[in-house]
Order: sequence, then structure tokens, then C-alpha cells
Amino acid sequence: VEVKIQDISQNNYIEIKTSGDGDFEYSIDGFNFQNHNTFNNISGGVYEVQVRDKKGCGFDKREIVLIDYPNFFTPNNDGYNDYWHILGIEKFPESITNIYDRYGKLLKRLTLKDSGWDGTLNGEKLFASDYWFTVELGNGRNFKGHFSLKR
Repeated sequence: VEVKIQDISQNNYIEIKTSGDGDFEYSIDGFNFQNHNTFNNISGGVYEVQVRDKKGCGFDKREIVLIDYPNFFTPNNDGYNDYWHILGIEKFPESITNIYDRYGKLLKRLTLKDSGWDGTLNGEKLFASDYWFTVELGNGRNFKGHFSLKR
């Protein structure tokens, strides 16, 4: 089984490629199987990709990590989107995420032990605005982007 992914984009996907003959079905959660080998518009996270032959002749699985981030968050203590964080980051224990304001001032450094950023600096709520970030996954892969804080 070969797995192709696209992450950190507007159209994240997982495509599972099989070799050999068979009538296969595919899953990324171990419960819901489908006939098509591509899963589109997937959120960042850890997935268990599975392929099985419908006749019971074969089975394969593999863990896949898709990295992504929310385009916005709303830190208003309602229990939804209260923290901004990288999705799928839990598989990268050496990762570091830096968050900056529009002038390039470092506002927060996140590591794996942090639950995310709550939209504050020194205990003060920051304004609704766009913020920028850089991520070093610790495996040589780095990326950057931006998101919005909405109040």
C-alpha cells in the first residue's frame, strides 16, 4: 500500500494506492469504509489508513499524520475554538510553533506540552486581527502561515 497525502492546504487529502488485483475498500478511521481510494477535505490529525479486500483475501493498515491549522479561532471561553494550535502536531514531540503579530513581534512559543494559544500576551487579551506563525516540526520540515483571532 502506498499513501499519498496533501496537508497544510485548503484541500487536504489522503489517497491510498494499492497494487495487485482485488476488489478493495478503504478507510481512514477503521470503521467507515468506502469504494473510492481518496478522502478529500480532511482536517489535520492522526489517521489509521486501512485497505481491505471485499472478499476477505487481504488487509493492510498504516498510521498517517496530516498537519493543518485552523484559519481562525475565537477565544471566548465557550469551549469551541478557544485555543489556536497546529492539528496533528502530537506526533512531533520536538516541534516548536512561534506566533507573531503583524509587525513580527514574537507573542507566543508553543511546544508539544502546550494546549495552544489563547489570544493573550502577558495575561492581556489581544485585539481581533490576523496573526502569523512559523512551525518547525523537528524532522526538518518547516512551514509558516497566518490565521485570524476573532472576538
